[in-house]
Amino acid sequence: MTAFQLPVDPDPHPHEEPHRGVKVFADYRGELRIACEVVVVGSGPGGAVVAKELAEAGRDVVLLEEGPPFGVKDFRQEPGESMRRMLREAGTRSARGSMFIPTMQAIALGGTSVVNSAISCRAPSWVFDAWAERAGTDAIRGEAMEPHYARVERFLGVEPTQADVLGRRNLLFKRGCDALGISSEPTPRNTRGCKGSGECFTGCRNRAKQSTDVSYVPAAIRAGARVFTSVRVDGVVTRGKRAEGLRGRIVEPFTGRQGPAVSVTADIVVLAAGCLSTPLILMRSGLGGAHVGRHLQLHPGLAIMGIFADPVDPWDGATQGYHSLHFLEEGIKLEVLWAPPAVLAARLPGMGLDFKEHLTTYNRMAPFDVIVAAKHSTGSVRPRRGSFEPDLRFDFDQRDVDLLQRGLGVLSDICWAAGAEEILPGLHGVPERITSKAEAEILRTKRLGGRDTVTAANHVFGTTRMAKRAEDGVVDEAGRLHELDNLYISDTGLFPASPAVNPMLTCMALADKVAQHIAARGARG
Repeated sequence: MTAFQLPVDPDPHPHEEPHRGVKVFADYRGELRIACEVVVVGSGPGGAVVAKELAEAGRDVVLLEEGPPFGVKDFRQEPGESMRRMLREAGTRSARGSMFIPTMQAIALGGTSVVNSAISCRAPSWVFDAWAERAGTDAIRGEAMEPHYARVERFLGVEPTQADVLGRRNLLFKRGCDALGISSEPTPRNTRGCKGSGECFTGCRNRAKQSTDVSYVPAAIRAGARVFTSVRVDGVVTRGKRAEGLRGRIVEPFTGRQGPAVSVTADIVVLAAGCLSTPLILMRSGLGGAHVGRHLQLHPGLAIMGIFADPVDPWDGATQGYHSLHFLEEGIKLEVLWAPPAVLAARLPGMGLDFKEHLTTYNRMAPFDVIVAAKHSTGSVRPRRGSFEPDLRFDFDQRDVDLLQRGLGVLSDICWAAGAEEILPGLHGVPERITSKAEAEILRTKRLGGRDTVTAANHVFGTTRMAKRAEDGVVDEAGRLHELDNLYISDTGLFPASPAVNPMLTCMALADKVAQHIAARGARG
């Protein structure tokens, strides 16, 4: 039995209002003072898992989230409005350095699991071997992670994308891979009853995507956890080698206006605010040591548009329902892509009439993308002056740009093998439209720099990395801060390096591991 053939539990609460019991901004009347055994900051893939597992273990758990809950009625299909409401910095967040690289993180109950494509990939065993060597521990070998992956997959109903919701866009990718002898497979996703509506980015109105706000958070509440949204954590309160709690503010959704103070006292503190926010909390608290906020890594990505003779209707089918891991050990992952037209339009060339002409072929387009494990590139997270948002820096090494270019060349081959009539490469210094495979060789032969590309990176990790020794990282192999006895981190900041694939499932498996460690210890962590 493979990892993706585990029996899937049916949803035991299919008609339950998932956000029942969640405290929202309108519920607060003044200063908020809370006492609990365990306080978890962040309700995304890392924090929600810890909250659910510890609540079910009998702990008194409080879960804090800065963003509001989004019900089906709150989703907006218009992407500009959706980004403004659901994403940090209204979707304009970017890393600076050798080039600007946009990166998107959600501010919502459920975190980025609400707006991602539900991709749930296990990192291969060789990733954990490399991590263990870098971290100096055997605690995160592949065999040690197996039961944690299995628990998460079973709870979320992770399975390969079903054939009846693939749509032609995903099947064209498969056709091209098959013709070239490149292995590919339906993408494993955390969905139940997906209808292939392609609306992952703006929120699943069918409630098929098992984002943590409709899966782990309700389960945590059923087990007794208390959930407070619109609460921003500003710092950790410590005494000696222990964290005593947190301080923060109630913040108004969408405006970020500060409200009354929040104070939490707890025996155990778990920071899972995301690898771009957790370091800021630590730095504002004078915690984390020399490595906090350093070693930021991304998965830079590029997309290519294939244009076909017959309608593709790319809006039909699972958002990212097929992928190829064929070149994964080289650091390349190939995927099918979809996003709302106003988002993908940024990748279309031309202005004015030329741009409009491209839109006339929109129904015949199929976008495919490549992401790379940029092992030669690195960055950092630092506080931004006068803001609670991070200052991000990332230097995209030319060796990783070359790898991305290699992946783009393979995507071009896939397009032609699938029957494309032309492609739109979306690169500076390359023809806007390419009409033959021979002409497309320029994608391999032209020397591209990072600034010649329209690169984005929504996978971020590494800023509070795990290491056995405090001299090498921020937390130990259990996720506990080296300098405190009872403060843990449970987000992608833990990663010692790239997971090679989409990071959500590995983040959740590590969170399950962190939770099991805390549950096995005494009440004071």
